[in-house]
Amino acid sequence: MCGIVGAVAQRDVAEILIEGLRRLEYRGYDSAGIAIVDTDNVLQRVRRLGKVQELANAVDSTPLSGGTGIAHTRWATHGEPSEANAHPHISGQHIALVHNGIIENHQALRELLLERGYVFSSQTDTEVIAHLVDWELRSAETLLEAVQKTVLQLRGAYGTVVMDSRDPERIVVARSGSPLVIGLGVGENFIASDQLALLNVTRRFMFLEEGDVAEVTRRTISVFDGNGQAVERVVNESTVEHDAADKGQYRHYMQKEIFEQPSALINTMEGRISNDHVIVESIGSDATAILDKVEHIQIIACGTSYNAGMVARYWFESLAGVSCDVEIASEFRYRKFVTRPNSLLITLSQSGETADTLAALRLAKQKGYMAAMTICNVAGSSLVRESDLAFMTRAGAEIGVASTKAFTTQLVALLMLVTALGKQQGSIDHVKEQQIVTALQQLPTQIEKALAFDKPIEALAEDFADKQHALFLGRGEFYPIAVEASLKLKEISYIHAEAYAAGELKHGPLALVDAEMPVIVVAPTNDLLEKLKSNIEEVRARGGLLYVFADSEAGFDDCEGMKIITMPKVDEIIAPIFYTIPMQLLAYHVALIKGTDVDQPRNLAKAVTVE
Repeated sequence: MCGIVGAVAQRDVAEILIEGLRRLEYRGYDSAGIAIVDTDNVLQRVRRLGKVQELANAVDSTPLSGGTGIAHTRWATHGEPSEANAHPHISGQHIALVHNGIIENHQALRELLLERGYVFSSQTDTEVIAHLVDWELRSAETLLEAVQKTVLQLRGAYGTVVMDSRDPERIVVARSGSPLVIGLGVGENFIASDQLALLNVTRRFMFLEEGDVAEVTRRTISVFDGNGQAVERVVNESTVEHDAADKGQYRHYMQKEIFEQPSALINTMEGRISNDHVIVESIGSDATAILDKVEHIQIIACGTSYNAGMVARYWFESLAGVSCDVEIASEFRYRKFVTRPNSLLITLSQSGETADTLAALRLAKQKGYMAAMTICNVAGSSLVRESDLAFMTRAGAEIGVASTKAFTTQLVALLMLVTALGKQQGSIDHVKEQQIVTALQQLPTQIEKALAFDKPIEALAEDFADKQHALFLGRGEFYPIAVEASLKLKEISYIHAEAYAAGELKHGPLALVDAEMPVIVVAPTNDLLEKLKSNIEEVRARGGLLYVFADSEAGFDDCEGMKIITMPKVDEIIAPIFYTIPMQLLAYHVALIKGTDVDQPRNLAKAVTVE
């Protein structure tokens, strides 16, 4: 959510900053801005409501020159989307600042600053920080000292970058709860909220830790921890693909990422499964010792990751024989809970920076969990750094706001973890392990077969052109798949969609069913199929319009009021992952028909780094 890019260089940096913002457009935003100190030490600022291209056009018409600058894409929290509320914010004629996060005590600080004579030009919490830095500079000897004094007064989450036009050789950055990374160049250095923004200028990165404040010049980087002590942070070489932000042959990032899933799943499994078994040590050097002791699993996640956890609960209990609870992170962190003996906490997050999930992890570490593990897609992220075990999904950069390949790679990682746990504890024997591994090895090919249904599903999507509501049904582990399918449809097409365990129909949702309500059913052959068929008949009897996704052995035939989409038969173990694909394709094609912004749906952001 929001994006930051900064630079200290000898060359003009406007184009670098704007290109960095383009690479962060996937996060979701409503306005963009840039500030640069020119060769006369004059602060120049341009802000625009709308897309980065609007900002780029404005900069083209009024060129900005200078080697020190900051830029930002804003997703509105405090104050409406407007040019006045867009970043960077300025105090006086010298201090410019960008900020990700939320300052919880901004109102009290605003009142204090008003008493000191400051005038506010925006409704944002961010402007408070700019004025505080300006105030502290009246007594501080350096910008670094002023920022260190300022952050001590802030309560909340922030990743902030500050510059002073009177001292253009340096930028100061501070991180608390909102990620920042420093990119190292040759005779120049950069700052961003995501390394993806800087891959066109460097591949060497330093990740700031919680509470860090850093001073960045062209040739030096000085980092100080929350106690003001100088510290060293490791420099990492990025292996992220440089062209990960390009759509290539695809119309949208979401479409590209749906079709990348076979290769993404191969990457997730690479080096972690052999011909007939899961390699437990590949999960982490301490995995064997930890898994031996696990008596309970607690999964914490948000959104799509929460739905992945809900599928995994069925696997942990039915395959590994270990009890499992799944909870939304924003609920878990604000209730009193009982920690089970020898409980392993598992956090799920694409970005590794989801604020509620990160806060839940930190809380759980105080509450006596045996160990904490994260399943994540971003190396170096906060969840990865703060967990005992990190199981990387290796999905590659996911740009579209609506998660696709992150979801399926999380499911594959979870299934491998379930297998490793059951293997360690003796609940999964060699025959069962071999069956699971074989199914996993076949999965990329099976996903290719599911993707081959793109054209039929595109045609099917025409039926949804005038629909405003939809109902998804599933049973067992396919209930959370139905929940994920409804989330995808509502996220990108803005159709109101709900999902229910099919057995719950008669307990209320059946009242919604009529001839205008499409009902989408995930119905592969399994032990619950006959029960599900009874639920389907309940819908048919009320005149509902049914779309049933089933395999060739399920025994469905097209008839009035019911369309059957016959899918290939796949192993029951991997079927939840397989049936995710047609649900993603359906949501994508309905959104195209509805004419919505597929990659950046309204009101949403990719990485939710605030509560």
